[in-house]
Amino acid sequence: MSVRRRRGSYGIDAPWAMAGLLVGAGLLSGLAAVSFVLDVLPAGAVFLFGALYTLASAASHLYTSRRGKFAVWGERLRPLRGDERLLDLSCGRGDVLLVAAGRLEQGRATGVLWRATSRVERAARRNAVAEGVSDRMSLVRADPRDLPFEDGTFDVVVSGHPLGRGAGERAVREAYRVLRPGGQVLIADVRHAAAYEEVLRRLGAREVRRRDLGGRAWRGGPWARTELVEGTKATV
Repeated sequence: MSVRRRRGSYGIDAPWAMAGLLVGAGLLSGLAAVSFVLDVLPAGAVFLFGALYTLASAASHLYTSRRGKFAVWGERLRPLRGDERLLDLSCGRGDVLLVAAGRLEQGRATGVLWRATSRVERAARRNAVAEGVSDRMSLVRADPRDLPFEDGTFDVVVSGHPLGRGAGERAVREAYRVLRPGGQVLIADVRHAAAYEEVLRRLGAREVRRRDLGGRAWRGGPWARTELVEGTKATV
């Protein structure tokens, strides 16, 4: 699928993981070379396969960070009418937030800066200007486990960044609180999506489901799949 080239600078998700994969690929390549020089062919073949697999994992991680996640979220947010109030629970440099803002011609997207440095905040604001949506978005420093918004403030709540197990479950409860009746929540996570699904079911959300976002959202390979939890807030 063709994806519009993003004009902002969003970096690489979990750069330490990417660095680890590249270092691992280098070490395995070195071991493969030594094994072949010493004529230990079976070991060389195993090390070479490991190096290639690790490089493929690094390529997968890079693709998801730079292109895949934007395509996935563009599809998930396509049904927006354009006049919604949307909240991103942990916006980082603004990747998901600004994809959403691009679809909100009459609406507004609010991003929560959680544990974010001033450098990250400046990057998010620069990206909003670069994407041409700075007039449709705002940033607030807050904890997603204790949001500074009234009940029923938003039509849509999203999260594309890992929230963690305990913190994430509390953030999902807060997301549900600030969501209007009939509003939708979409939370993506690599590890804890099942726990978030259970929280939404306990809260009484309707149409709750958990789905694999596919290869475009792998964080290195199928062993690090991203799952999306969706739900609709029950109406009174």
